[in-house]
Amino acid sequence: QVQLVESGGGLVQPGGSLRLSCAVSGTIFEIIATRWYRQAPGKQRELVASISNTGEANYTDSVRGRFTFSRDNAKNTVYLQMSNLKPEDTGVYRCSMDVREWVTRNYWGQGTQVTVSS
Repeated sequence: QVQLVESGGGLVQPGGSLRLSCAVSGTIFEIIATRWYRQAPGKQRELVASISNTGEANYTDSVRGRFTFSRDNAKNTVYLQMSNLKPEDTGVYRCSMDVREWVTRNYWGQGTQVTVSS
């Protein structure tokens, strides 16, 4: 019954910004970790950013300084603010969360398309 609901993708011009959301639908005790992956056409899926429940965040080199995590614990939602977007940021972004219910489980969102183009 736990699901991840993503939103926030879209079409944006180079240099623009988007904020992706990954929200937990259902009852959980805690979000342990969140990861954002992206897959560009014809390329393998890559890990873009991750954040733990302690707030420790890691970003791949290509997005560091442009992408930033934030959280709303009351809403069980994690956000990825993406700024100064580049055409190479184009792809399907999917979030993955490790959540604590009675046991710890991993869930995936459905994916959201981000297109950076002029």
